[in-house]
Amino acid sequence: MQTNRLIGINGGTFDPIHFGHLRPALEVLHALHLDEMRFIPAYQPVHRASPSVSAQQRCEMVRLAIQNQPSFKLDTIELDLGGPSYTATTLEAIKKSEPNASLVLMMGTDAFAKFNQWHDWQGILNLANIVVTHRPGEPVPRDGEVGQIFMNHWVPKLTEASGQIVDLPVTQLDLSATALRSYLKNGDPVDYLMPENVARYIYEHQLYQ
Repeated sequence: MQTNRLIGINGGTFDPIHFGHLRPALEVLHALHLDEMRFIPAYQPVHRASPSVSAQQRCEMVRLAIQNQPSFKLDTIELDLGGPSYTATTLEAIKKSEPNASLVLMMGTDAFAKFNQWHDWQGILNLANIVVTHRPGEPVPRDGEVGQIFMNHWVPKLTEASGQIVDLPVTQLDLSATALRSYLKNGDPVDYLMPENVARYIYEHQLYQ
């Protein structure tokens, strides 16, 4: 792959960020030998309801969560762009600022199961490669249109700058931001589910109450 840098793209609402976001990203970073992993908080998610906390607060939580991992970077590009956060638009903007980089978009199996319904999914594959993360032993998508996309683009190892899909078994916590918000609202402890400094920020700013 004749490119300068390999940049991982980990987009999401991060409402709030937790270890279920962080550990798989670290495993992808190392398994695919990426130069960096960018965490890109959505400004206005298109696949779910608007978050209860501001985009700026979600960005600050990401910044706190990743501050001790030098290869993790916060990218506020979707806040800078404003409006609905479409992955294809985001990747296009990153590619303009990083024309020689190869982009690797992280997706879990749940997200990839609806990839054929994403805005301009063909454009996404023109701009980036995709790594589909899954639990060890979990089957990769093979059915329907999504299965066809997966099989048509799957490779054992990334060799091009875009258009390829690999799958990677990762450590996945059975944890959702929805469950975390419920714990926080009910005053239940969130120890060992998210970084301590993020939990502190949430308590100090009385978020998710």
